[in-house]
Amino acid sequence: MRTKVNLILLLLVVQVSFVRGQTLYGTSAGEVSFYSDTPLETIEAVNKKTGSIINVSSRELAVQMKISDFVFPNKLMQEHFNENYLESEKYPTAVFKGKIKEQIDLTVAGSYVVTAEGGLTIHGVTKPVSVKGTIVSTESALKLDFKFQIRPEAYNIEVPSLVITKIAEEIDVTGKMTLVKK
Repeated sequence: MRTKVNLILLLLVVQVSFVRGQTLYGTSAGEVSFYSDTPLETIEAVNKKTGSIINVSSRELAVQMKISDFVFPNKLMQEHFNENYLESEKYPTAVFKGKIKEQIDLTVAGSYVVTAEGGLTIHGVTKPVSVKGTIVSTESALKLDFKFQIRPEAYNIEVPSLVITKIAEEIDVTGKMTLVKK
């Protein structure tokens, strides 16, 4: 039930116009992870409940996830992440809404190097981002892989001076998703 609700919310976020002839691919089980490495500490977490949708007709796409669905190897780190840094009760979701720049036909099987440009909202702050990735199109699915970096300060995520040297200035974000035809 929860995954259906997430996908419905994602469709609303994308504001896709449901005109005949449009082809949609989606998932509610995508994976997004982040990685921060400093000489003092390595921090990583994964969210395997990420929703995503791509309208292959318009090349519009959206990715949405609940912040509290990130899982850390260390439960205390997970608690601090949700309560102190991302304030997941106040800012429960992160959303990317954008469009693939390249003029490609994702209904044709193949591997495509793409760049999606749009707005990334984290911690209540939306910033323009450009995300590079690869989409492998098959008869029934789109396999999406991407990687980009974010700076916590750009999204008003405050890092206390006591732990500033334990968190990288730029955080690596990666994603892997298999979207199926809807």
